[in-house]
Amino acid sequence: MNSAISTARGKKAEAAETGGSGTLTPIRFSLDLADGAPIYRQIIRQIEYAVLSGRLKKGDRLPTIRSLAVELKANPNTIAKAYGELEIRGILATQVGSGTYISGKMPAAEDEGPDRKIRELVGRFIRDMGDLGVERRELTALIASFKGVN
Repeated sequence: MNSAISTARGKKAEAAETGGSGTLTPIRFSLDLADGAPIYRQIIRQIEYAVLSGRLKKGDRLPTIRSLAVELKANPNTIAKAYGELEIRGILATQVGSGTYISGKMPAAEDEGPDRKIRELVGRFIRDMGDLGVERRELTALIASFKGVN
């Protein structure tokens, strides 16, 4: 997703998480305090997107509340609220003493699916480029010439 940088739009933090196998999982949490959405909602949204896209699968272990709170520099109660809401929805299952896992139930894909996130990111990118003085017609050439991402 996003890298851990401070921008004019807000503070961003991210944390790579390990799965049940102890290997790096394909989810990175990133918070944008300028987003307008509460932090717990951003975490919920990112977990749901990861499940919908297949990056998180049934049985994958999420980080502990405390470790994710430290990594994201967020209040542990905020992480607990996000995990709790996802558990109520049946997306997460917590096993006392073992951890929090993806249950296998798919989140509702309505307007919260990956397409919505893509539209949000593209919209933000276009606005940010406009703020920098880049016109829409220049964006295609700019993206085509960009070599910074593999």
